[in-house]
Amino acid sequence: MSEQTLRQWLLSDEPTSRRQARLSAWYQGWLAFRSNTLAMLGLLILVFLILCALFAPLLATHDPFTQDLAMRLQPPGESGYLLGSDSLGRDIYSRLLYGARISLYIVLLVAMVAPLLGLVIGTVAGYAGGWLDVVLMRITDIFLAFPRLILALAFVAALGAGIENAVLAISLTAWPPYARIARAETLTYRNAEFIHAIKLQGAGPIRIITRHIWPLCLSSLVIRVTLDMAGIILTAAGLGFLGLGAQPPSPEWGAMISEGRKYILDHWWVATIPGLAIFAISLAFNLLGDGLRDVMDPKGGTQ
Repeated sequence: MSEQTLRQWLLSDEPTSRRQARLSAWYQGWLAFRSNTLAMLGLLILVFLILCALFAPLLATHDPFTQDLAMRLQPPGESGYLLGSDSLGRDIYSRLLYGARISLYIVLLVAMVAPLLGLVIGTVAGYAGGWLDVVLMRITDIFLAFPRLILALAFVAALGAGIENAVLAISLTAWPPYARIARAETLTYRNAEFIHAIKLQGAGPIRIITRHIWPLCLSSLVIRVTLDMAGIILTAAGLGFLGLGAQPPSPEWGAMISEGRKYILDHWWVATIPGLAIFAISLAFNLLGDGLRDVMDPKGGTQ
């Protein structure tokens, strides 16, 4: 099949199979996303950061943990330090590359835990209704009543410092919005005719929720997850800044800013460069989330 024929097949108004319809929807969504310049910019920045994290051992010019006090606080571009050195003589450029691994690791784990927890709680509450809905939503309201960073600080203080505990704390504070979205979507669909038809075929509540309601909630959750990534990164950086996230000598960006704040007036690069890295990845996720919302949201998107 030639490229032109494949394109016509994907853009056909009358798909002949479920596979063609699904691929056509994906392709048209990609075309709509590609037309959004800012969303493509966010995607390119994110892909660039992921590649930097994956190939950090090849791209790094120094060992990120090796200290050289004789070369401490070197400005960018001097003595072989591309982005300068910190107060212990460690290469900031190399530490940024390895720090990207930590940030993306935290984002990936939180994105796997928090939306799934929110999806389960929200769909169960919305489908079951009654006292179970009231109990689950009041618990959700309690979590929403506290600022995310304050609540994460409380959980980390109880669990102890470290990356894993930081991920768990952020996940426990990030799930309520997903539960709210999933519940709203479930309330929209639970009395739909196709749900009644599925019940008449003998499907139980678990099958209805997992096989028919969850897929309908995914697009809204994906949009919210992408838009929330910037907040998750800032929360992780805040925990690292306070010494409650990744522990030294891990090259976590928030911890690097915390260390460099003492030298911000005379040696600006120590804190500014990690801050710019956090800004870049947060901006990338926000731009990507806006693009996905335009494509996937049937109420406000381009489709």
